[in-house]
Amino acid sequence: MIKLLVALAFLGANAYTYYFLARDAVIPPRESFASFPNQLGDWQCRKRDKVEADVLENLGATDYLLCDFARGRADLVNVYIGYHETQIREEGGGAGENSIHPPSHCLPGSGWDIIDNRTVPLELSSLPGGPSTAKRFVIARGELRQLVYYWYQSRGRVESEDWKKVLTVGWDRATRGRTDGALVRFTMPLLPGSEAAAEEAFQDLAPRVLAKLGAYVPE
Repeated sequence: MIKLLVALAFLGANAYTYYFLARDAVIPPRESFASFPNQLGDWQCRKRDKVEADVLENLGATDYLLCDFARGRADLVNVYIGYHETQIREEGGGAGENSIHPPSHCLPGSGWDIIDNRTVPLELSSLPGGPSTAKRFVIARGELRQLVYYWYQSRGRVESEDWKKVLTVGWDRATRGRTDGALVRFTMPLLPGSEAAAEEAFQDLAPRVLAKLGAYVPE
């Protein structure tokens, strides 16, 4: 009964926020990912990847960065950052949800099984708000294995939990008129015995990406 009351109270507060508060969207100025550097120290993005139009429509991202960053011959990290200037498709209130899709939902739909799911400390330089947490997955499809780190970076916050992201979107819409935000995801291929190398690659590249990200994901 208590859980039901809490759920009803949350739905009521959410409806009130979306229908009656902060009807005018605030879209902060930012740089386009077209200007994001392809060279970050020893890491190089040789060719930007494109998301198919129908997939992009489903994602709802306003702008994105998608590229394999390589270091030498062995290290490879796929970086996806999808920016949403608003997470409400129609800012007048009501229907039209355009929220960032959690990878925990999208990956199984793409044929990947999540075989290890953890929430881990995230202590990287240039991280807005200081140390936070990230989701760390090991995913599998047939014989393939990949290591995935992701989090939500939105309006000066870094969050890994879906429910926190939903709450802060509602709060910031009511108090600041903003629902913009981004999904930040790093994916490393895993070969037998290569998990430590994949971890090191993430720890080396992620701070370099974050150091440039403020112009593209506004605080």
